[in-house]
Amino acid sequence: MAVHELPAEHSVRSLVVHTAIHTNRLLLRWVRDPVTLAQSTLFPALMLVMLNIVLGRQVSAFAGHDALHMTVPMTAIVGVMTGSVVSAVALGRERRTGLLARFWVLPCHRASGLVSRILADAARILLCTIVIVGTGCAIGFRFDNGIGPTVCYFVVPLLFGLAFTTAVTAIAVFTAKAALVEGISLGTSLLMFFSTGFVPLQAYPQWARPVVEQQPMSKAIDAMMGLSLGGPVRGPMIAVIAWSLSIIAIFAVPAAIGYRRASRR
Repeated sequence: MAVHELPAEHSVRSLVVHTAIHTNRLLLRWVRDPVTLAQSTLFPALMLVMLNIVLGRQVSAFAGHDALHMTVPMTAIVGVMTGSVVSAVALGRERRTGLLARFWVLPCHRASGLVSRILADAARILLCTIVIVGTGCAIGFRFDNGIGPTVCYFVVPLLFGLAFTTAVTAIAVFTAKAALVEGISLGTSLLMFFSTGFVPLQAYPQWARPVVEQQPMSKAIDAMMGLSLGGPVRGPMIAVIAWSLSIIAIFAVPAAIGYRRASRR
């Protein structure tokens, strides 16, 4: 009987194959968990509808344009951040149950576990954004700048979300579940209410405007609003890229070290 040689554990081929297997596992687990799926996609979509019903007319009158150009990107970013917390909680659960340790002793590429989580989160971010934009289109949101800006519109939450996921993963492998959820949920709420997606910048007190204008969520919202409605895009996009790369640079190494340490326990 012929003996087939398996690829070396640390080869590029092993990385690709094992990453695909882990990514498929993570996506299947996410899709089959109705609570996680609802929290990542349904709740942000419902929040978008509620904000449009309660504040849509007032914000549109104050801003001079349809408020959906603000609330759609805001809820997309919030959905991305909420989904990252859910993924981090699942990572903590796998660490506590010993699943990460079991994967560690298997003959698979050491980097595949972390790389697969990045790819799975990228797929989750795109799906979440598509659901929220689709909900926005159902209640009146429209792209006014053509196909190119429309495609770039989906790149902004993807870049922002991957940076946020890197930070949350680094925190998750070193922090207890309760502290992680409470702390990040509080931070997400503060960023949402003090952003240019909730109300226009001019509606905030003078002392709060510099903080609201420069915080990362506002920059992502401004970039997406410029891509869908028109207006400044270059400045906000540069700021989004700078914020995202800075967050990744700060948290990527701690995330990798923490994931390795959690896997070996």
